[in-house]
Amino acid sequence: MNHRSARSSNRTASGKGAPIEVYDEPGHLIRRAQQIAVSMFHSTMGHGVTPIQYCVLRVLQSHPGIDQVTLARFCALDTSTAADLAVRLEERGLVRRMMPMKSKRFRLLHLTPEGTNLLKKLVPRSKLLARRLLEALNRDEQKVFMHLLRKFVHLNNEESRAPLDRGLALSRNNHSRSRVR
Repeated sequence: MNHRSARSSNRTASGKGAPIEVYDEPGHLIRRAQQIAVSMFHSTMGHGVTPIQYCVLRVLQSHPGIDQVTLARFCALDTSTAADLAVRLEERGLVRRMMPMKSKRFRLLHLTPEGTNLLKKLVPRSKLLARRLLEALNRDEQKVFMHLLRKFVHLNNEESRAPLDRGLALSRNNHSRSRVR
């Protein structure tokens, strides 16, 4: 790549102005924010669960008996990752996977008493985690940050390999879509 094309590829998003430092590029900042959030998650939550496992447990707490495909949609995961997570959480005694008599093609998921007890410890810590993640910002900045973060995620949801789908669940009885509240 020649000097001129290297400089033009580092320009601002609008193509005008000075080159963007790599450390100021949105993708890099989002990746760094994720690294920081995961590190703070582990130091605050403990108990050997990952952020994704925590999300799975919380979704199963709110939606007991959903199948692995629905779990994947509700957690913005691909179906094979959701299935692997369900197996690992079952091995740890936190989730029970049940095969309905009517169909051997899918598994219904439930928290075990151990999973429920773990969440009783983790949910209060998640509030502390939220405070820790945002404490460097003043109250107004926190509101703006969260508003813009939700907006960014919502507007770009379909760009994901596994878009989040919290509103529609496939009914196994009639294979029609129904609203989940």
